[in-house]
Amino acid sequence: MNNLRITARPYGGEKEYLPTEQQGLVCRIANEQGNNPADSPLTVSIRITNFADTMWRGVIKVALKADRSVSGFFLPGFMYGTNRGDAPLVVDSKCPRIRENGDFPASPWWLIRSDRLSHPCAFAYGNGRLTGFAASPYFIRKDKKQLPWEPGSEGDFSQYTGFGCSLPDREVWYTLGYENAPWMFVDSHKYHAAEPLGDNCFCIASGETVCFSLSCFELQGSDERILHDALKWVYGAFHQSPRQLCTVHQTVSDITEAIKRDAWLPDAHAYSGFVFDKDDHFEYRPLPSISWTNGLAAAMPMLASSHRLNNEQMRLQALDCIEHIVENSMNEKSGLPYTIEQDGKWSNRGWWWDKQPTPGHASYLVGQCVYLILKAYACEMQACGVDHRNWLTFADRVIKRTEQGRNSDGEYPYIFSDKTGSGLEYDSFSGAWCMAAAAYYAYLTKDTAQIKDLLRSEKWYHEAYVTHQQCWGGPLDIDKNIDSEGILAYIRAVRYLHEITGEAYLLEHLKDALYYEYSFKFCYNSPIKVPPLSKVGWSSCGGSITSVVNPHIHPMSSSIMDEMVYYLSKRDDAYIRSRLNDTLLWSCQCHNTFDGEYGYGKKGWMSERFCHSEGLLTEHYPNGDPASTWFALMPWACGSILEGLTGELW
Repeated sequence: MNNLRITARPYGGEKEYLPTEQQGLVCRIANEQGNNPADSPLTVSIRITNFADTMWRGVIKVALKADRSVSGFFLPGFMYGTNRGDAPLVVDSKCPRIRENGDFPASPWWLIRSDRLSHPCAFAYGNGRLTGFAASPYFIRKDKKQLPWEPGSEGDFSQYTGFGCSLPDREVWYTLGYENAPWMFVDSHKYHAAEPLGDNCFCIASGETVCFSLSCFELQGSDERILHDALKWVYGAFHQSPRQLCTVHQTVSDITEAIKRDAWLPDAHAYSGFVFDKDDHFEYRPLPSISWTNGLAAAMPMLASSHRLNNEQMRLQALDCIEHIVENSMNEKSGLPYTIEQDGKWSNRGWWWDKQPTPGHASYLVGQCVYLILKAYACEMQACGVDHRNWLTFADRVIKRTEQGRNSDGEYPYIFSDKTGSGLEYDSFSGAWCMAAAAYYAYLTKDTAQIKDLLRSEKWYHEAYVTHQQCWGGPLDIDKNIDSEGILAYIRAVRYLHEITGEAYLLEHLKDALYYEYSFKFCYNSPIKVPPLSKVGWSSCGGSITSVVNPHIHPMSSSIMDEMVYYLSKRDDAYIRSRLNDTLLWSCQCHNTFDGEYGYGKKGWMSERFCHSEGLLTEHYPNGDPASTWFALMPWACGSILEGLTGELW
């Protein structure tokens, strides 16, 4: 291929990538098969032989040239467009961004270890054309040979590969060995400049030949959604199923028993945000909230689980939490619920407060709270015929206020005023939770007066965010960077808008949104190198990377299994069906099946953090070694799995 270029950076001080022939490496490129459509990409075979008298160590880079019109890249789970490289950089939560002439945290190019990506591929998009490739995420050793890994292959892990992209060169990159450059992000507040070559080097012995292949794509598409034609092929080529560990019933029973027993705080009418096992006692970090972190995000799934398990104590705890929020949280001045109660006082000053660009009610929490109250209302009605009319009245009042906050585009606010309830800040996906709550309310009550306006908002979110595969501003702790979480609200909203209207285009939009979320969802089981995940057999496939800011896998995407089932009840889609199965299996293998299985806690305990790569390794064992999970029970995170496993369509 004329648009492939191979260079190498040798170990020993060189900072530049130099021609391979200057280093004793001879490269041969051959086209094997395929004609570049999505279902048959061109396979390019590459052979690299070390003719030098000594072992070669370093990083080898294969560059694929794209069209000069390219303005953004897609490295799934890591880079979407430019990761908002055109937005202000001076924010609290840092992430890799692309700018032609950018200062930290922006750079015109990036290199990253393969396991920071959910799929082993890199693409460039511009002027209606998607260009890129997929290749093995790591090498194995078998019979004294280095071989690219592929599903079903056997051998000992040898070395990660890497991926990258360059805006000035309009190239995507694949590397044998890897670099985290120009900066390595451990998390949004911990980062360092690229380190000298060392353990990240690829080694080729004197006389050894290494062979590998690239599956190359060049696809035409009117917008960035063409990415998924390629990702579906990558998924099929590299897919591994998660391990099968627990049944759905066992998972729900184990997790809920732990939360009921160990996390309920009766005086607070809530569950603790964190529970730590301190040998002879538990230590609590409440993190109070009406939804995300310990409110409805835990209470609603626990309520649904209580009906599945016929556990009245569990039900009464959940009802206490929900009733307390409904009866006490309302801010009479704004007509919206306060988002936190602390020391008997309600306010909006939660742990996220100082990250907000302006004070007020956060739509992410307000909309999510109302949606989950409505879901709890429906659960009680269906399971035992109890009509919590005050819950419905609460939801109706809040929705009437949030509907007034939309701007002329149809977008809901990011922040509402705590004095008047008016919209103060926009430009984010957070408000989609208000749309989800309003759509669900219309579905439950058959009150369709707002449908026209809801469809206008849905159209705005789809065209402004989903079409371009760049959804930003979901959760409150990432400064409007790109994430996988905000889309979960939109998915719920579109599902119920379709239930109400039957409009076929809404099913297409639901598919677009699911496909976007799948871009963060691992398609294979990455070789984890840090305990406890490296020791317990944990699978990455089926779990979704949180965002381009927080490089870990968390369980929030498990909460939309019901919406996947809904889509499949209307249209068959083998890709969505397989992704649903991945999510289900992944969800049933993340908690302690016995005390201390993950190095901490009791049976049923689970945290939100699963560190699949070098990212977010901020927890440590007593001896100082890094740990690949958080040593805590986190009920809201468990709630995401419980919501998915107790859905009405299962």
